[in-house]
Amino acid sequence: MAEKADSQDICFVPQGRYADVIARLRPDAARAGEIVDLGGQVLGQHEGIIHYTVGQRRGLRLAVGEPLYVIRLEPDTARVVVGPRAALATSRIRITDLNWLGGAGPVENLPVAVRVRSTREPRPALLTRDTSGDGAEIVLATPEDGVSPGQACVLYADDGPRARVLGGGTIRRIDALATGAAEAA
Repeated sequence: MAEKADSQDICFVPQGRYADVIARLRPDAARAGEIVDLGGQVLGQHEGIIHYTVGQRRGLRLAVGEPLYVIRLEPDTARVVVGPRAALATSRIRITDLNWLGGAGPVENLPVAVRVRSTREPRPALLTRDTSGDGAEIVLATPEDGVSPGQACVLYADDGPRARVLGGGTIRRIDALATGAAEAA
């Protein structure tokens, strides 16, 4: 019987220190920068965006009177943008590198279920294939929190317990509800 907890971290990283690996691969991600609110007001400083993830609440080291969450990371400016939980709500997702297993391929407004976090159940959505490339747009029936560019998105034929996998892709852009802004990867 295994007594070690299941890992949901990057399993090939020694000692689980993924920030060290990212710092070697993308040194610019380790540069210090500002933590700002949705309006651009500077709330604090950070030691590199590699230490943050969209949806993170703990470890921000900010005291502003209300809980704040990482809404997006801006690698070009080394900014971590924070805001209220409601700002994490996402209604549209753009995926690329679509790997379709479900037959002829998606058509206009194909009902699917999508999983954007490994710990969450698939959620109802509509899928439209991008005919100009290898991507698709997903419109979620109900907004989802914590969706982030670079994560995987798995597509299912339905959201039941024996749902059939149709395919998947990499999240490249999200369109958030509260801010109305798109985040590019």
